Amino acid sequence: MSPFTEAEHAYLATQRLGRLATVDRAGRPQNNPVGFWINEELGTIDIGGRDLANSRKFANIENNPQVSFVVDDLASVQPWRVRAVEIRGEAQAVRAAPDGPQSGHFSGDVIRIRPTRILSWGLDPERPGMQKRNVARNPVT
Repeated sequence: MSPFTEAEHAYLATQRLGRLATVDRAGRPQNNPVGFWINEELGTIDIGGRDLANSRKFANIENNPQVSFVVDDLASVQPWRVRAVEIRGEAQAVRAAPDGPQSGHFSGDVIRIRPTRILSWGLDPERPGMQKRNVARNPVT
């Protein structure tokens, strides 16, 4: 079961870049632009990249799995209309994921985010303002 509403899913499916915030051992934040996709089978956000297992964000997640991931854009400037999804959750650093990307600039390693809280805004004209909800936990394999 997907943790995303239809509007969130539709929006995320059209985007390719988001920003992943992690925290290092000393409690210092790090925020990086990353490529992502929705893992339909697991109901997670999966992140890939070049040499991902050797990155600071990967090491940060191995030490502290709490993350925040944001995808946003400007739908228009006249009128000003921002769209966004913020996903807070627990991440797992997966080396050589069997379902990970195996081509080009992706290493095959994956950061897998299991949402625990989702905030979204600007996605559904029928629901103005920020939408917030907690997500039931389901195990990530």
